[in-house]
Amino acid sequence: MLKHTTRIRVRYADTDQMNFVYNGKYFEYFEVGRTEMMRYLNLPYKMIEEEGFQMPVIEAHINFKNPAFYDEELEIETKVDSLPELKVITNYTIKSIDRDVTICEGYIVLLFRNKLTGRISRPPDFFINSLKKFFNEDEAQ
Repeated sequence: MLKHTTRIRVRYADTDQMNFVYNGKYFEYFEVGRTEMMRYLNLPYKMIEEEGFQMPVIEAHINFKNPAFYDEELEIETKVDSLPELKVITNYTIKSIDRDVTICEGYIVLLFRNKLTGRISRPPDFFINSLKKFFNEDEAQ
């Protein structure tokens, strides 16, 4: 399993009139976690795009547990449970460091798309090779 954590602080602009983080912001927080995990793997999105691929989101899910508030420090845990064959499934847990509670859990499903042809493709070798060290060979999905 691949697991990476990222910390962020809730900005005032992220909150709604009820002083909670606006529900749509959590998908942005998921993206922050995923982007930082990819950077940790030496796979920044810029490099993936320069190699001729895009990674569109095809599915997203979130389960809210507790609200997050302005100026609260959050930890975003991003996990990939198995080596992808076609879909890349990233799982998330966001926790409040200040209150030691789970804020939400969810997942995002992405695919690889060839920039030139627009066709969906399997994850490129450079991507798989960067993830292999985190998985057993029999964990492909």
